[in-house]
Amino acid sequence: MLLEVKNVSLSFGGVMALSDVSFRVEEGTLHALIGPNGSGKTSIFNVISGIYKPQKGDILINGREITHAKPYQRAKMGLARTFQNIELFKHMAVLDNLLLGRHTQLRSGVLSSLLWIGKTLREELDHREKVEKVIDLLEIERWRNHPVGTLPYGIQKRIELGRALAMDPNILLLDEPCAGMNVEETEDLARFILDIREEWGKTILLVEHDMGVVMDIADRVTVLDFGNKIAEGPPVQVQKDPNVINAYLGEEVL
Repeated sequence: MLLEVKNVSLSFGGVMALSDVSFRVEEGTLHALIGPNGSGKTSIFNVISGIYKPQKGDILINGREITHAKPYQRAKMGLARTFQNIELFKHMAVLDNLLLGRHTQLRSGVLSSLLWIGKTLREELDHREKVEKVIDLLEIERWRNHPVGTLPYGIQKRIELGRALAMDPNILLLDEPCAGMNVEETEDLARFILDIREEWGKTILLVEHDMGVVMDIADRVTVLDFGNKIAEGPPVQVQKDPNVINAYLGEEVL
């Protein structure tokens, strides 16, 4: 497996956010994490990305324990994430926001960067080539030179996804990528997410409230409720689980 969460527990004061949660994300799959508000989805994302440190348990990438690694160290290991709230530099152009996603790949020294020669120039061309592929995949060519803050919300969400993808991660954590989007925007983004998995071979861990999206694109689903894992399996199995229906879905999804 590419990512493993082992017996993770997290509390804030007397409030238990996660209780002995374990699951695995297999390489090349799209694994969804669902649950009602307050179930612990964002908490587990923050534990995986290094924002929170669990009181118990371990996080492993490719069998390597990273529980105590800093967020920037995890990024260099191939972990990238988006956020539920857009965290772009709105005064900067789309292209520049995407290039920022290449920061973990910078290798040039200070001198060559100042002189803009040799390795630095080759590196810059390589980074721009990688970003152009992201622009093509997400179909945002027409907005490449626009300041992000002037663009529609749905396009900004697409750019947020693109910046994480520009890091060329081994595993991509998507936190509510379709939140606040209309039906057409949601369908477009779901298609792009599938393309990222199928054409680029990326492993994806997805948190999403839109059950239609989850059931359509996920290979496997883990369900949390009040910080506990209550179900896991293929979407067709999870959506019929009585515990899931009672805790989150409210009724069986056909």
